[in-house]
Amino acid sequence: MTAATETEVASSGSTIAALRESLCSEKTPLPVRFRALFSLKHLARQSTGAESIAAIEAIAAAFASPSALLKHELAYCLGQTGNNAAVPHLTAVLEDLEEDPMCRHEAAEALGALGDAQSLDVLHRFRDRAGEDVVVTETCEIAIDRIEWENSEQRKQEKLRQSDFASVDPAPPMPEDNKSVEELEKALMDTELPLFKRYRAMFALRDLASPPDLPTAVPAVQALSKGFADPSALFRHEIAFVFGQLSHPASIPALTAALSNLEEASMVRHEAAEALGSLGDEEGVEETLLRFLHDKEVVVRESVIVALDMAEYEKSDQAEYALIPEVTGTA
Repeated sequence: MTAATETEVASSGSTIAALRESLCSEKTPLPVRFRALFSLKHLARQSTGAESIAAIEAIAAAFASPSALLKHELAYCLGQTGNNAAVPHLTAVLEDLEEDPMCRHEAAEALGALGDAQSLDVLHRFRDRAGEDVVVTETCEIAIDRIEWENSEQRKQEKLRQSDFASVDPAPPMPEDNKSVEELEKALMDTELPLFKRYRAMFALRDLASPPDLPTAVPAVQALSKGFADPSALFRHEIAFVFGQLSHPASIPALTAALSNLEEASMVRHEAAEALGSLGDEEGVEETLLRFLHDKEVVVRESVIVALDMAEYEKSDQAEYALIPEVTGTA
């Protein structure tokens, strides 16, 4: 190893250590912890070897936090690393029956995103566990289908549209076969279909809404908005997540309605708040978020704090919402 390489490694190690300290400290403001997390996700995904492992270990260390919002985001980010070193950490969260179901669901989804066939056993176990929270059951079902698809001949034969989004999603978009918005909406809302197939329609509609000036963009957003009427809280929360990715102004009324509905599941309302944060430069959004800064649900309150920070970022000239540059593309 050359002296220059040794210096680079030491510098990277000190960066990860500093980010880990920010992420894991309960004294650090939540928005700063989120920025540290996204920076560590970048390092875990872009680095190799010991540096990537150190970033994954730094993220996993924050599972000791009492914040369900933060822990659910930790699990999501671990699923985005593409590194199976995250699997034991995610498995431990899924297996912890004392953990918040929102965190356990995110851990199961992240296992699906990593695509390791060895995770199928634990996913089957919790999908079939008697008395399991429905959000965890449904997520395990989707994750199983995703891993099986990932390792199938069908995947090799499918032609998928190039997405504008860099994220590893719970399900791939439907194959590129020129399905119309109307056809995709029909699949999206068909509760007789497996959730995995409905999610594929969801992400196909997302891709038809980006870039926002596509002729299909507004109709696709309107079709996705109808998903907020679905009986599954998991499904509704994923609609809000997709709207956060899109940051399309046409989604603001549906997101505002979801956040404002005090009877809605907190996992849906929190996701709606964060999605509105990505639209923070749009008129009236910040005022809407401020109304829920003291919501009775902790996860909603915390999401509003992070969303308001995101809104400030949207109005600023900062290059990326992180302490160090994020990956190119939408995550």
